[in-house]
This record gives sequence, structure tokens and C-alpha cells, in this order.
Amino acid sequence: MSASADGLFPARAVLGQEQWARYEPRMRRVIAHVHDHLDAALDLNALADIACLSPHHWHRIYHAMYGETLAHTVKRLRLHRAAGQLACSSLPIVRVASAAGYPSVQSFTRTFKSVYGQPPARFRVAGQHRDFELPDVARGAAAFEISVRQTEALPVLAVEHCGSYMAIGRAFDLLFTRVAAAGLARPGMRMLALFFDDPDLVPEASLRAQAAVAGCADTAADCGLLRSTIPAGAGAVLTHTGPYASMRAAYRWLFGQWLPNSGFEPSNGPVVEEYLNSPRETAPRDLRTLIHLPLRTGGLDT
Repeated sequence: MSASADGLFPARAVLGQEQWARYEPRMRRVIAHVHDHLDAALDLNALADIACLSPHHWHRIYHAMYGETLAHTVKRLRLHRAAGQLACSSLPIVRVASAAGYPSVQSFTRTFKSVYGQPPARFRVAGQHRDFELPDVARGAAAFEISVRQTEALPVLAVEHCGSYMAIGRAFDLLFTRVAAAGLARPGMRMLALFFDDPDLVPEASLRAQAAVAGCADTAADCGLLRSTIPAGAGAVLTHTGPYASMRAAYRWLFGQWLPNSGFEPSNGPVVEEYLNSPRETAPRDLRTLIHLPLRTGGLDT
């Protein structure tokens, strides 16, 4: 299964390659500033200065390139971070709301529910991120759709990311901008992330990952992207539907329940996530992700 090119590139993006190449360095500075100052009130005039464009025109260019307004980008990124804080921490909701830029829990709750389909408190207590109950596992209930497949080596173009895995969106924004500016977009491209470290063992600041795209790595163009290859081999592929913040439960079930009873051992390769649709254009509850866990062949060692 693979995402279409529209999964990576906004369907409403209307600029051609020459325009992408012209504006790519400027938009890259804007993206970096947005991610670095997500807690601040973003001034459109200040961002116009960063982009070296007139305040009257630069936001139209941003919208044309990314298929969404800057306000929508900031709202989406702040709510994504908030969902992660709700799912993976005990931070009080009032602080989550404040960090997301909302003046009250009530206004945050209304917006969060409209996007994620349930209020923050319910998402934290009863969302898909909660631990699975042992009685369900004992009865053999399958929490997720999963299969074991053999895959071929997959060349990719990538951007390296270091730090919280929940913040890899910054690397994808940079990847998106460089691929488009180089004219490398192709039908059938696939959007993936490679995760090299266990977040339960490695400090968050030292976590290593790559945002990657497959389907254009045969080009000879020098586009400032890392060339890498996802190794061939057997792998368990889990299908997850829902917010990225709720994937923690999928990983716990995969490693804590499925793997010990599967007859397989994991290999040393990275875990790979493949994103079948885009968070720019898809409601969080409808996001679809494949989690690829590489496996050793031949079952368990004796």
C-alpha cells in the first residue's frame, strides 16, 4: 500500500517548479521560525520580513505553496502537540490549553473536540492511547490489524531529525519544500518516517529519525537531501487509524503482546511508519498509518 503524491503534497498547492525553487529558501526560514516559536503570538509582518516578501503578498504565496493558511498551520501544529501531551503526560489540561495558545480550558475544549472528535479529558482517559487491559489480551482479542510481509529494498530521499518523535513534522515540512523545489514530485510517491531509537531507553533530545519520501530517489539531481535505503526483509505491518498521538498504544500492543506470541524476533533495522494520507487535509481521527517492524527470518533463535 502506498500514499498518492497528494498525500505528501497539498492538493491545493498551485505553484510550479520555478516558483517553488524561487521561494523555497524563504519559506524554509518561515517554517523554521514557526516551529521554533510555536508558543509565541506569530506576527504576520515579522514573518514577511523573515520571508523577505511584502506583507501584502507573502501569505498568499505561503497558502499557494502549502495548501493551507499560516493560521491553520499553527492551529494544527499546536493541537498536534497538545494531543501528544494529553496522551503521553500528566500535564494538567489547563496548562496544555495555555501552551496551545487558548485563553481558557473551555475554548481549548471546543476547538480540540471539533478537530479530534472528543474533548481533551475524554481523549486522555478513554482515547486509543490508553493501556490495553489484560483480560482482553488473555481472550486473544486482536487490537489492531497486522500481517507479516516480505518487502524489497526501498531507496528514499530523507531529512534527518533529532529530538522528540512527536516533532518530526518539522523535518517533513523541510522535506516537502525541498522535493517540490527540485521538481521531484511523482505520482505514487510514499511518505515515511524511519525511527532508529527506543524512546523508552534513549533521552528525548538524542532520539534519531528521518523524514523520507520514496518514489523519486532515482533522480540525479542534487537537492540537498540525504539518500538512504530501507533494507529488504520480512516485517510485521500494523495498520493504525486515528491521531498520531494515539499510536503509543499500537506500539505497546505490537511489542508487548503480538511480538512475544508471534514466533519472531525483531531485527536491528529501524521501525518505519508509512503515512497513507496527509494531516494537512485529513481529520486526525481519519489518519491512516502503517507501522513496519523489521523481523529476523527463521523465527526465534534456539
